[in-house]
Amino acid sequence: MLQFIVGRVLWFIPTIIAIAAVTFIIMNLTPGSPFQPAGANNLREDIIKNIEKQYGLDKPLPVRFVIYLGKAARGDFGESYTRRPQKVNDIIARGFPVSLHLGAMALGFAIIGGVSLGILAAVNQNGFIDYASVTFAILAYSLPSFVLGFLLLLLFGIWIPEWTGWRFFRIGGWQSPRDWILPTIALGAGPFAQLARYTRSSMIDVIRSDYVRTARAKGLAERKVVLKHVLKNALIPVITLVGPLFAALGTGSFFVEQVFRVPGIGQYFVTSMTNKDHPMILAVVLLYGVFLAAMNLIVDIMYGVIDPRIRLGGG
Repeated sequence: MLQFIVGRVLWFIPTIIAIAAVTFIIMNLTPGSPFQPAGANNLREDIIKNIEKQYGLDKPLPVRFVIYLGKAARGDFGESYTRRPQKVNDIIARGFPVSLHLGAMALGFAIIGGVSLGILAAVNQNGFIDYASVTFAILAYSLPSFVLGFLLLLLFGIWIPEWTGWRFFRIGGWQSPRDWILPTIALGAGPFAQLARYTRSSMIDVIRSDYVRTARAKGLAERKVVLKHVLKNALIPVITLVGPLFAALGTGSFFVEQVFRVPGIGQYFVTSMTNKDHPMILAVVLLYGVFLAAMNLIVDIMYGVIDPRIRLGGG
């Protein structure tokens, strides 16, 4: 196990370098200057060249990439082009903990609710609970998070207070736990439905296995069959989704953060894309890459914990 973990961690290095190289090349091949945003007053060409020289953009592309990697390895992601003189590190330090907090709550909501709903649907296959859960999952999965966010704001921020005079949720903000509930539901609804569908499908496949029929034939209680024999094996494909989901949710959601005015990193990333803020874009992409690689490693380790028959690393 230790050898497998060390090997995977070492593979992080070329993976992250490749992600940085691809992102760096694509950004620099995009026409236009980050110091001449669309819709702004046109600057003279000589002024733009002086600014680019100040930030080292006059150097050849390979040289700039090597310089960037050296600084990034020391944890220095440079200065934001569009939010000068703010450092990218400071922007991420402000926004990432908020996005991570929101993403963790959304994933917890999705795992607890989605897996529970999937189990109920599989155990009651072709029953009312099964049909209701499948309908709910399809609706939640097909509804975009920002649309659901607006619906939640209308329902709990306007309609219910007007009908009852009772207002528990504020329309936006991130000051207290009651501000966390609606964004968590809006962000976690899609993963909730996805995990419910995967859990149901995986549970049904395992329930039809021969060893489950044997366990029932021996007279084991249905609850013990489901929890001990079915659930443990059915969760393996479900866990595969958790790592990428957490990486996606934990690094910010522009739409949900905008709708609920959450001061996370998602809003910075999207505005940086439109403004060609290269240091900010690269930092967030690298952060996502590291996060995704770490989550996939944790998922692989959990495989061995859930089912000891799985031998990681081909051992």
